[in-house]
Amino acid sequence: MKKMDNTTRYERLRARYMNGDLDRRTFLGLLGAAGAAYGVVTPYRALAQEVSEVRFDGWGGVVSEALRENAFDPFTEATGIEVVDGTFGGADEYISRVKASQPGEYNIAHLSGVFDYARYHNLGLSTTLNEDNIPNLQYVIPKLIDVFRNVTDGNLSCVPYDYGTTGIAYNRAHISDEEMQEKGANILIDPAYEGKIAGWSDWRTRIWFAALQTGQDPNNATDMDAIWEAIRTHRDLALKYWGSGAELMSLLAEEEIYVTEGWSGRIYALQEQGHDIGYMDPPNGYGWQECMFVLKGSPMEACEELLNFMLEPETAIAVAEGQNYPPALDPQKVDLGDKIPKLPAFDPTGTLDGLTFADPAYWNSHEQEWSKTFGRVQKGY
Repeated sequence: MKKMDNTTRYERLRARYMNGDLDRRTFLGLLGAAGAAYGVVTPYRALAQEVSEVRFDGWGGVVSEALRENAFDPFTEATGIEVVDGTFGGADEYISRVKASQPGEYNIAHLSGVFDYARYHNLGLSTTLNEDNIPNLQYVIPKLIDVFRNVTDGNLSCVPYDYGTTGIAYNRAHISDEEMQEKGANILIDPAYEGKIAGWSDWRTRIWFAALQTGQDPNNATDMDAIWEAIRTHRDLALKYWGSGAELMSLLAEEEIYVTEGWSGRIYALQEQGHDIGYMDPPNGYGWQECMFVLKGSPMEACEELLNFMLEPETAIAVAEGQNYPPALDPQKVDLGDKIPKLPAFDPTGTLDGLTFADPAYWNSHEQEWSKTFGRVQKGY
């Protein structure tokens, strides 16, 4: 009898399980039988470990809801391993928690940007994934993988998971598409909208948009005095800085503000809810990619199993549709369905050539100085 490839058998069994044709007990029993019959290790190697839970920390809101419903709960059903999820409002807040923690206390983090990946690596918090345990990496856009390999000597401490942009969101009842196209990033420092402007309390984002407002390259600004002046102008005109995606959505939905920079997926969610919110990516707008980073001290095989599960095309697509950010899956290799190609920032070519990403070396080399200066500016100095 011809032996069925173990990966093919696993994929067929998982498809039956996800379709509801198999209950969890039967599914896991058949996986075990497959391993015994074909002399291979079950795809869920983590089941052989004494691991009862994995901790995941992410951005909360619709993002966490999409991961919980479409990835974490099905993973627990399939493996018996609980995924305990926490949330954070910003990268600096979370890294402070990690630095103060014990090894193994935090396991997987939903990091934004290669510069954060580099920060964790430079702090000695990275790991080396066994990529043989993550076969679904084959479906990921190569460009998204390569930038991480460049930081960690050809190895990976994460898997790319999604991407998007931080563009400008505006209330069409008060700001027309034509005005938005004319003013671009400068609308965030337009005195006509004083008290109806907001922005994210993140130093990188503030500097990026100030660079656009002063006609500079965000990855190579030469006049920082002009940038800090633009940031002060925005601060004085703004109603407030927001600190989370949920707060961003609330400010726009309740019409407390008319314009702010915002995350593409959160703005799409508002549009889905029926709010007449426009979205624009200005030239050299802020493109970013997010990854699932495994921290030093974590149970590696359990984490690798979870990452592979999350990269399963049907799972990654379901999460992407729930959180409204395109998945890291290559559209040239995977049929992404009907909704994803309509999302802001989606690149049908899989090259991502149309997005401008932050240069990690440039931004991390200025982090200490610029974050400290922004802290003073934020307080009114």
